[in-house]
Amino acid sequence: MTTLTASSQLTDGDDVAMANAIDRLIRISTAVAVLAVASVAAYVSYWHAYAVVRTHGESGLTARLEPATIDGLVYASSMVILYAARHGTPVPRLARWLLGLGIAATLAANMAQGWSHGPVGAAVAAWPAVSLVGSYELLVWLIRTAGTVERGVSSEHPAAADGGHHGRNEFSSAAEKGRRTSQQACNDDTLRREDSGDNVNDEAVAAYQMSVQAGNPLSGRKLAQMFGRTSRRWARARIAGARQESPPPDSPGIPVTDCP
Repeated sequence: MTTLTASSQLTDGDDVAMANAIDRLIRISTAVAVLAVASVAAYVSYWHAYAVVRTHGESGLTARLEPATIDGLVYASSMVILYAARHGTPVPRLARWLLGLGIAATLAANMAQGWSHGPVGAAVAAWPAVSLVGSYELLVWLIRTAGTVERGVSSEHPAAADGGHHGRNEFSSAAEKGRRTSQQACNDDTLRREDSGDNVNDEAVAAYQMSVQAGNPLSGRKLAQMFGRTSRRWARARIAGARQESPPPDSPGIPVTDCP
């Protein structure tokens, strides 16, 4: 029963490890796509905001740095929300408000850049900002859920957490325990048979003494067969007992043999 349970756990651990590998591949490929889209969107959105800032009176280094404060606000707010989610703490209201403000600001800056071309131009100009914020929030969601899923798998399926080694080790331990139990049962049965039946032991001693007196001492195997025993150790113990009780005077050196 223990062996079957360990085998089932090993199979479940391999299945969970395979599912985790597939999930990890999905997360990695999605993260690559999100980063690529976010990079393009950030580049376009930055220059749209830069054009709007210059049109409305800023110049030089100030005009180049101010657009970065918009996307930087979105980044900082999202990081605070991610940190709170991963540590199980309440999300600060300020982080939510600033995230919404940053999204509104980047949309407004991009729409202002394309408004001179009408509503369609404003929508086209606003699209990079939508892509940037959406891609970034998807990446944050992947990071947050990846930690949650891995902790859940580690607690529910420890065999998957270490690549299936735990399941294999448990299977080997169960098999080794089964072999030891079986061997111990065999040894106990043999000793029980050897220690039971004092009358049989006395009869075996007497039979060996008679064979010695007849000049044809029984071997250990023949003595065991006569009394239905399979252990030659039992026969050797009876022969040794017979010699201690009444060693034959005319043949003091007869050896105990296992074969006729």
